[in-house]
Amino acid sequence: MKAFFIGLLLIVSQVGFSQTQTGKASFYADKFEGRPTASGEIYEHNLATAAHRKLPFGTKVKVTNLENNKTAIVKINDRGPFIRGRIIDLSRSIANALDIIKSGATEVRIEVLDKNASVSNKKAEYVATPATNNKKKQVEQLAQVRKESAENFKNTTKDDSEEKESYELIVDEVTPNFYGVQIASFSESDNLIRLAYKLKASYKSKVLVQVKTVDQTKLYTVILGQFDNRKAAEGFKTNLQDKYPGSFIVDMTVKN
Repeated sequence: MKAFFIGLLLIVSQVGFSQTQTGKASFYADKFEGRPTASGEIYEHNLATAAHRKLPFGTKVKVTNLENNKTAIVKINDRGPFIRGRIIDLSRSIANALDIIKSGATEVRIEVLDKNASVSNKKAEYVATPATNNKKKQVEQLAQVRKESAENFKNTTKDDSEEKESYELIVDEVTPNFYGVQIASFSESDNLIRLAYKLKASYKSKVLVQVKTVDQTKLYTVILGQFDNRKAAEGFKTNLQDKYPGSFIVDMTVKN
């Protein structure tokens, strides 16, 4: 009886997600070339891959552009998109093959296929510049933020996604002269306030948001703690490793 119950539970969980969806498809921006996806794989424009909010990594999906009936088969290896109405983010080459580039977002139908299905072999119309080694930490943090955002979205029901959150902000411009621990970097500010509040409440420490521009892309970096020396900052960082393994020390006593 126990074995039957477990087997039934697995079947239910597998069919819990509809095998066919209809909605908007978008595609990856150039800046994601060479960056890790939520699955840990590196994103490349010329590969037949895509991001979906819930489908397991490795799932093969047939994507049909409902405006021209062009199709492609992709493998899910990332989480997203997190814009209402959009159901899948496609690699640049697949978006190009389906004629989605000009419109930016197009109505598509996606169908889950057998795991043995072969993905499309589409070549990208160009290859973007990959992320450089000196940006490794920022890349890892962006991937971590996307992964955490995906998990948060997955655990949010349709009803409570409409709930509002309110925060009281006290904002001061400062000239930092201390050591801190950089927790995350965001290219958008959507989850910035929530994370800052969570960090302040959890660690009873000041939170600094630093706004900077890297390769013409604005980044919001979240820095926790204000320490007079590196040793104190290192000790604090040790307590963060389990939850924020990509965190690292930033020395703001040195002026550029």
